[in-house]
Amino acid sequence: MPDESSAAPPPEDQPDGLPVPLAVPPPGLVLVSTPIGNLGDITIRARATLAAADLVLCEDTRHTARLLSALGVSARMQALHEHNEDASIPALLARLAQGQRIALVSDAGTPLLSDPGFRLTRAAIAAGAAVTAIPGPNAALTALVLSGLPPLPFLMLGFPPARAAARRAEFGRLRAAERAGLSATLIWHEAPHRLGEMLADLAAAFGDRPAVVARELTKRFEEVRRAALPALAAHYASAPPRGEITVLVGPPPPEQADAEDLDGRLRAALAGHSVKDAAALVATATGLPRRLVYTRALVLADAGGAGP
Repeated sequence: MPDESSAAPPPEDQPDGLPVPLAVPPPGLVLVSTPIGNLGDITIRARATLAAADLVLCEDTRHTARLLSALGVSARMQALHEHNEDASIPALLARLAQGQRIALVSDAGTPLLSDPGFRLTRAAIAAGAAVTAIPGPNAALTALVLSGLPPLPFLMLGFPPARAAARRAEFGRLRAAERAGLSATLIWHEAPHRLGEMLADLAAAFGDRPAVVARELTKRFEEVRRAALPALAAHYASAPPRGEITVLVGPPPPEQADAEDLDGRLRAALAGHSVKDAAALVATATGLPRRLVYTRALVLADAGGAGP
């Protein structure tokens, strides 16, 4: 049974005119944010909601069991992940129709953002179930406010494709969108073993753009490294990182002359790619003819001693 008695009581000393806060949401689906690395970031309402839940949905029951144990909470858990979410929805909707309180958490941070739960949330809304959220930690927003890059507008893109060709195509489409008017700080998450390749592809697509790699946020070895994309790519190519990683790229500066823009992008791409690959990346990112870009890449490579 859920531990209703563990719900934190509302403070007695409320400023005049403010409503008494509700510690635990009413029955329904509750999206609960959890710490991204520091247990001290759990909120009072998050703990109270988990303690009062009839069921806690989580990506990994072993991971969430450790969190609940640290919080002194005993709750029934059920795994909800990419491979079973669709099949789980009918039974979960039936529980909601019975008036149960279901908490949904991810392994860390705010649910649904690069994590399972969107399809269930959409189905609950369509079924008329109550859906609410307990706000809290979020790696993308924490990295954004620490980055020194323009905070608004921003575009959160989740994880880039793991395969190089798909990743480069995605970056090329984003660069094309920028040439059409998009101007925002771009945010991704990335796995440590792919960070170096990702940064090299970003440098090829976006040039000498200011960027940030935020690692192990809220933890003991938190690191926020700020530099231009080529410098970050070079650093992490020789120093593979560990931990949870967020990558941010600043918005584009006012466009320079086409020739200067092309040369800058080619030089950045040639720093980590062959002439052929660099030309293909830059042609995709700029929309310029591949033959023109390849010809210019050969000139720059000959001047700089790059390989074919």
